[in-house]
Amino acid sequence: MNIAIIGLGLMGGSLALSLKEKDFVEKIVGYDHNEEHKKQALELGLVEEIVSFEEVKKCDVIFLAIPVDGVIASLDKMKDVSAECTLIDLGGTKAKIVASVPEQIRKNFVAAHPMTGTENFGPSAALEGLYDDKIVVLCDLEESGKHQVSVAKKIFKSLKMKKIFMGANAHDRHAAFISHMPHAISYSIANAVMKQENKHNILALAAGGYRSMSRLAKSSPYMWEDIFRQNKTNLLEAITVFQEELDQLKSAIERDDWERVHQEMADGNKLHDIFK
Repeated sequence: MNIAIIGLGLMGGSLALSLKEKDFVEKIVGYDHNEEHKKQALELGLVEEIVSFEEVKKCDVIFLAIPVDGVIASLDKMKDVSAECTLIDLGGTKAKIVASVPEQIRKNFVAAHPMTGTENFGPSAALEGLYDDKIVVLCDLEESGKHQVSVAKKIFKSLKMKKIFMGANAHDRHAAFISHMPHAISYSIANAVMKQENKHNILALAAGGYRSMSRLAKSSPYMWEDIFRQNKTNLLEAITVFQEELDQLKSAIERDDWERVHQEMADGNKLHDIFK
């Protein structure tokens, strides 16, 4: 099959690297609105060719590895793809994307969210194996065509991904807690230090803990602004829940209630019992 990837940054570029050697892939072409990204993608060998948007629409499979607002805008221009074409988006939110898919191509469309990535972005951030053994959430598959579902499952299986199925609304609420809210916190942690007059002295002391917690603040503001906007209601709920937890800890410290402080931390330790 011929595969087109719209968006040649971390997610799209890594996908291209991982699919290049698959025996069912005949050719991988790319499209990106950013001229520098097009140049870098070719230099790095991520895709064989940069093509026009019209040429993208002739491919068997089209991945949309772009910010969620861009996914919605692109799908609106794809109403004339063939009935056999498979459209797969990799957006970090799903409900508004699914609701925006034109009726003419709803069977063509598969809503997917690979739960992987790094804090880096752009073609130079692409990593072969980024998708290996990671989770991919597939949403509302009952609305997708049988052929398209089969193609999507085949591709994600070839990437060694673990498939999880759920509705788009459930996905967005879960993602708000496990992904979107942590990004919001990381940006805030970074800004809390950057707004201090002696920030350079503070950062000179930064070790593993601060670097780990602020790492996500390196992520693309363009992509995450879109995600925050698309998932505003769920994100605000998650931030509120976090603020309530932080307020409880702050209050216990203010009261010198160290037994309560200890218990709060012990309760937090239990999270990693689930990950074992």
